[in-house]
Amino acid sequence: MLLAIDAGNTNVVFALVDLTDGARDIRARWRIATDPRRTGDEYAVWINQLLSLEGLRMSDVEAVIISTVVPRALHNLEVLAQKYFKVEPLIAGRPPVEWHINVDVPMPQTLGTDRAVNAIAAHAAYDGDLIVVDFGTATTFDHIDYSGAYKGGIIAPGLNLSLDALVNNAAKLPRIAISVPEDGSVIGRTTESQMLIGVFWGYVAMIEGLVARMRQEIGRPAKVISTGGLAILFNEKTDLFDAIVPDLTIDGLAILYQRSLKA
Repeated sequence: MLLAIDAGNTNVVFALVDLTDGARDIRARWRIATDPRRTGDEYAVWINQLLSLEGLRMSDVEAVIISTVVPRALHNLEVLAQKYFKVEPLIAGRPPVEWHINVDVPMPQTLGTDRAVNAIAAHAAYDGDLIVVDFGTATTFDHIDYSGAYKGGIIAPGLNLSLDALVNNAAKLPRIAISVPEDGSVIGRTTESQMLIGVFWGYVAMIEGLVARMRQEIGRPAKVISTGGLAILFNEKTDLFDAIVPDLTIDGLAILYQRSLKA
């Protein structure tokens, strides 16, 4: 089985993918807070316990592929693969793992690996032009055209990042949990409800507005694919998304691994 690791700014996702007969079936997935100081030994203790809960052993992992937007986290993940899984990990975006897509922007080397991997997975699953909205530490909007080329996108502050900035810079505002406003009103009666309305409905308006502008600029029909932890939350109050794919990045990593075997 393949261990696919997606190291983001907030969390590191580990997913065990069964590639039997060319399939990409996710057997298990686990999440841990991103901490570049966490050693390969610490990762090993944690993941060994989780594998045991699934009735699996570390020897069941035959290959490892890593995508990271946190360069300092990479070394310890490589140590985990080499020392405990006894394999040399593949690193998304580094030879021999080629994107095999046209990154059609002026500085393609600056594209985040997670966004490139998302583009690969989305194009493999859906036809035509696509807009991928990824709700992470930042919320990103990416245009992948009908040929599979990455054409550019948008980077906006993530919802939790926006809320943290608001609370940390306004002395009397309380910390609130993100949820769907209960009564649908956009006129809050308390400080907390006004904050929730502002961040939730403000974010919905931003998403809908930016996607509408992207579609207008693309000039062709474009499906909207969402991924990331908050995608389902927003789907309750907008009909914008054609599909919600929580494991889009993991699927893209599995595709990259399969393609590397054929290279």
